[in-house]
Amino acid sequence: MSNFNELKVNNIKTNFSIKDLEHLTGIKAHTIRIWEKRYNLLQPNRSDTNIRNYSIESLQKLLNISFLNESGYKISKIAKMETRDIPILVRELASKGQQKHHAVNALKMAMLNFDQSTFYTTYNNLLQENTFKMIFHEVFIPLLKDIGILWQTNTINPAHEHFISTLIKQKVLINIEKVQTLEPNRKDKTFVLFLPMHEIHDIGLLYINYEIVCAGYQSIFLGQSIPIESLKDITKLYNTIVFGSYFTVKPETEDIQNYLQTFNDLLLKDTKHELFVLGVKLNNYQLPKENTQIKLYNSIDNFVKSL
Repeated sequence: MSNFNELKVNNIKTNFSIKDLEHLTGIKAHTIRIWEKRYNLLQPNRSDTNIRNYSIESLQKLLNISFLNESGYKISKIAKMETRDIPILVRELASKGQQKHHAVNALKMAMLNFDQSTFYTTYNNLLQENTFKMIFHEVFIPLLKDIGILWQTNTINPAHEHFISTLIKQKVLINIEKVQTLEPNRKDKTFVLFLPMHEIHDIGLLYINYEIVCAGYQSIFLGQSIPIESLKDITKLYNTIVFGSYFTVKPETEDIQNYLQTFNDLLLKDTKHELFVLGVKLNNYQLPKENTQIKLYNSIDNFVKSL
């Protein structure tokens, strides 16, 4: 696996604030300052007003230091190492069972540099020892959670998010295609997956589609921004449908209850159909007890266990 110092430094953002470093590495700004002062681990540039500014090489080094520190190496020991030896040790540890943690950081750097080559190399290295399911749960999900925070804090822009999301989506679609060639062997219900109007974040739902097909069910994936009314036609074709959706940014929190009630009245009432929903929009939402044909899941894992 390539180490961070071998990654291409050829695009877009090459200077970072200390807050950027905190968001990208998970190391508090206060701790970074202490490490600088006590151990001279980083040498930031400073503006005329004495504001720290870090190079992409500093970010790469700090990601490696964070990896070693979380792997049990004391910061005082890391500080005594030659800079060139740090990525070598990281690579050795990554090859001895801590590959997934290292891969998340490598993929962050690939995203920042719009570096497809590093994405593919990192993914293919992971695939040598892990299943696609393991990679998605243990690498892609933690990465996507981090990306959500990075986007919210303006550490990255939409172009970064779309770049890495598209690459991940490609891998999900490839694996869906592999299992979709098999004839469904569980025909008691059909899954129909869709996103509500103005919702475009479909990676989670695509992966759920993959798990459903792997479980032997027929799954119809409709994708982004589907009006509730347009789902009526599909109910004429199947007796028992399990609709599935993912609320990441839509509907608005105050509109969720009305959305689910409308869905229930139009598509579920007096039928055998059901609806399941996941997504961060549901974090503080409590489903009324009377909505017995609607199920909420707080994670993909919990949904998969219910299949």
